[in-house]
Amino acid sequence: MDLTLLIMAAGIGSRFGGGIKQLEPVDARGHIIMDYSIYDAMVAGFNKVVFVIRKDLLADFDAVIGQRMKNKGIQIEYAFQEIEDVPEKYKEKTINRTKPWGTGQAILAARKAINSPFVVINADDYYGKEGFVKLVEYLKNGGDCCMAGFVLKNTLSDNGTVTRGICVEEDGWLKEVVETKEISKDTELDMESLVSMNMWGLRPEFMDLLEKGFVEFFENGGQGEFLIPTYIGELLEKKAIDVKVLKSNDTWYGMTYKEDGPAVRENIERLVKEGLYPEEF
Repeated sequence: MDLTLLIMAAGIGSRFGGGIKQLEPVDARGHIIMDYSIYDAMVAGFNKVVFVIRKDLLADFDAVIGQRMKNKGIQIEYAFQEIEDVPEKYKEKTINRTKPWGTGQAILAARKAINSPFVVINADDYYGKEGFVKLVEYLKNGGDCCMAGFVLKNTLSDNGTVTRGICVEEDGWLKEVVETKEISKDTELDMESLVSMNMWGLRPEFMDLLEKGFVEFFENGGQGEFLIPTYIGELLEKKAIDVKVLKSNDTWYGMTYKEDGPAVRENIERLVKEGLYPEEF
């Protein structure tokens, strides 16, 4: 079965303090987080990667990671998330817009490049191996929509509060994602709760639902962002889809804040020393 990894990398990264955080090296050999995600995906059976980026980042992306990946035997495509890429009827909404329309639009930007089951991830997040393996297994066995659920305590930052989508589930099926803001290690929440880190397993047919949802977003005013967790929540409420929650015990690492960089690099190097990754790949 063909499998596609869709990497959302068009984020501006305003909290990161400047620079292109998705291209920040995380080890002494110059690898970036995406190197590790793509490595884990290839081991799990993926044969194609679609980068969703801004057009102005194309040269940097292709130089830093695109060309290298083409030499690794995996198919690479680029898709561009653009403010103007909205239904024709709502083009006037883009006139004073300065930011893209969110993760739902980012996935839609890749619709022409998706013709197989696919997994969506963020470019600046390290997810570990377990999520890829479990999502691939579920999709290969005929499963429809699924997500990796990470343990809350394994997703927090030492350098500031975070927002997490806490999963309400029943017998392993997602019922609701509750966006919870300003979470720290001292917050009084169940730290064993599963949270969504935007790692979704989907099929090409989901793009049809997403297109309809994007139109509904504008029909309802088109304010803010069209976010994939929010829209999936709406579909769940309508009982239009079922989403399987697949628990990952791996620790998530992310470059949310500039200060996260040293800790991410330290942990990645530790994983290499423990033998989870080769030094060169």
